[in-house]
Amino acid sequence: MPNLLKLDVSYNNFEHIELVGIWRQCHLKELSVSSNHFGGEMIGPSSNTSECSHYALEVLEADGNELNGSIPESLGRLRSLEALDLSDNKLTGSVPTFLGNLTKLDLYYNQFSGSIPESLGRLTGLTYLDLQSNLLTGSIPESLGRLTGLTYLDLQSNLLTGSIPESLGRLTGLTLLNLQTNRLTGPFPESLGRLTGLTLLYLKSNLLTGPIPVTVGKLTKLVNLDVSENSLEGVVMEAHFANLSMLLSLDTSANHKLIFNVSHEWIPPFQLRNVQLSSCKIENGFPHWLQNQRKLVSLELSNTSLYGPLPTWLRNMSMIASLDFSNNKLIGSLINLPLSEYTRIILLQHNLFNGSIPRSMCRRRRLVILDVSSNRLSGNIPDCLENLQDMRMLILSSNGLSGVLPSSFGNIYSSLEWLKLNDNNFNGQLPRDLGKLRDLKLLDLGGIPHSLCQCSDLCILDIAHNNLIGSIPHCFGEMSGMIEARDENYRQYYEDTDVIDVIQVMKGIELDYTTTMGLVVNMDLSSNKLIGEIPPEITALAMLMGLNLSHNHLSGSIPDSIGNMKALNSLDFPDNQLTGTIPPSMAALNFLSSMNLSYNKLSGRIPTGKQLQTLNDPSIYAGNRDLCGAPLPNNCSNLENPPATRSKKKYKKANGLRKVWFYLDITCGFATGFWGIIVVLAFKKEWRRKLFMIAEVTMDKVYVAVAVRISKIKRGRRDAK
Repeated sequence: MPNLLKLDVSYNNFEHIELVGIWRQCHLKELSVSSNHFGGEMIGPSSNTSECSHYALEVLEADGNELNGSIPESLGRLRSLEALDLSDNKLTGSVPTFLGNLTKLDLYYNQFSGSIPESLGRLTGLTYLDLQSNLLTGSIPESLGRLTGLTYLDLQSNLLTGSIPESLGRLTGLTLLNLQTNRLTGPFPESLGRLTGLTLLYLKSNLLTGPIPVTVGKLTKLVNLDVSENSLEGVVMEAHFANLSMLLSLDTSANHKLIFNVSHEWIPPFQLRNVQLSSCKIENGFPHWLQNQRKLVSLELSNTSLYGPLPTWLRNMSMIASLDFSNNKLIGSLINLPLSEYTRIILLQHNLFNGSIPRSMCRRRRLVILDVSSNRLSGNIPDCLENLQDMRMLILSSNGLSGVLPSSFGNIYSSLEWLKLNDNNFNGQLPRDLGKLRDLKLLDLGGIPHSLCQCSDLCILDIAHNNLIGSIPHCFGEMSGMIEARDENYRQYYEDTDVIDVIQVMKGIELDYTTTMGLVVNMDLSSNKLIGEIPPEITALAMLMGLNLSHNHLSGSIPDSIGNMKALNSLDFPDNQLTGTIPPSMAALNFLSSMNLSYNKLSGRIPTGKQLQTLNDPSIYAGNRDLCGAPLPNNCSNLENPPATRSKKKYKKANGLRKVWFYLDITCGFATGFWGIIVVLAFKKEWRRKLFMIAEVTMDKVYVAVAVRISKIKRGRRDAK
């Protein structure tokens, strides 16, 4: 087909790239074979010039095909090639240097390694360079500063080191510069202030130091500025934003030494949609310049040293969907919160807010996350929560809330995943409808209703440090969220969720889980007043990583089937009244790295073998005087069966007392009978005479009987002779 100039066979199921026959089309100018999932190594044009002495191909798009291996050098024969897109494959090796006339090079999301070649600086016609999400190392070449026609430069998500070259300031046509998620060091170059055409600047997640240069204020077309997660310092003033009239998104978060110091009278030239200043320091109190930002959608000011009450003008910001004022010293009531139909996330934890939860919260039907924990809120929880049908996380713990829990909790059944109400002053009974929360994955509320067993997705149950009474429900063994492994989608959801974290006590210490929360399966019932035995059904929770029943009043023995809990990392049963021996099946817990069975009434030999051998701290068995064997000093040969020995001693002691009472009874009976007869005979003469007559007659009969018997024996002997 000599007249074929453009061929697009994207999104098909060709197994090999050569099946398309592209290298026989000498006159072809544009070829797209994207998303065919070829697999295998990439094959370039043949070196046999009899097929094609010259290729006219200008555009080659082979992205999304799972190609592996290195880029074949035979691609260098494509002298007319201007645009090469091999992104989203599994190509390895180094970035090619044999492509001489490119205007676009897209190698995004592969496995290229080594350094970025200096020779790329010779591709003077290059306008688009995307090397993001590879394994590139070394520094950014100074030679890239010679690519003056470059408009798009993306090197994010590699392993690049060194400083940002000042030469990049010569790329005045650049509209996007993305260097985030590398290991770049040194200062924020002042020369970047000369990139007057720049609209997107991303330097996030590096190791940059020093101040943000005031020259940033000259980037008049800048729309997004993200310098978060670095070590920048110094003061940010009005001059930094003097000419940024087009700025929509500003993110300087996680630069702990960066200080914002602008006057209350300052009116910024921009209308931001996203402001993220978390973990920077804001001076002069709540930033008044925000009241002019009428289009704000996301406002994150966590851990910024804010103090005082919320300003009244804040409630007029009607477009805010995500609000984070956590970890500050804000006081007063919540009536000035900017609540609207767009509100999705409100994070106010770790402040000093007081008063009650406004009923106006219930009108925000799209609210997904509400966290007001660790404040000084009081009063009842509004009974209109059933209106919040999109709610997924409701965290009200560590306040002074009181009253009865509203029954409407159970009516948020369609979405609620986290519910934390602990450390408050609630009274009355727990709502029975809690069992309707079928998607619940984390519960911390201060009670154990049996209906919780219906929460099939529950993977963290934390009701520690309350005054709970009663026994552990046997139906806990039916919680499928602690029995079955979670799929990859579940884990990925929590990796992508960074608005919240979970603190769990495991291995005796507090552990903070954020993106790894999807991997945690934990049950903490410690420090309550629970009684009864540990239900053997609980050992069916095969995915449980931590089980803490410490500081209760549990009795009975440790279930023999505890060895079925193969995923256990942490096991804490101290300060109870458990008896019996330690089950040998515990030796099968191969992942157990922390255990505490101290201060119970356990007895017998401590099991040995496998993982238990590594738990050699005697304190984990302290307070069980009848335990023996390593790592305790008591030798089991001397205490082979202490409970049985003690029982024998008790038996001997009790048996001795019985013998004393037996002989005492006989003596008393004999004395009573003997002296009773003697006294009667002494006073009754006739009875005495008859008694002696009977005795005399009896003696005569006995004498005659004996004499006759002896006479017969003698006569028998004589006859025998």
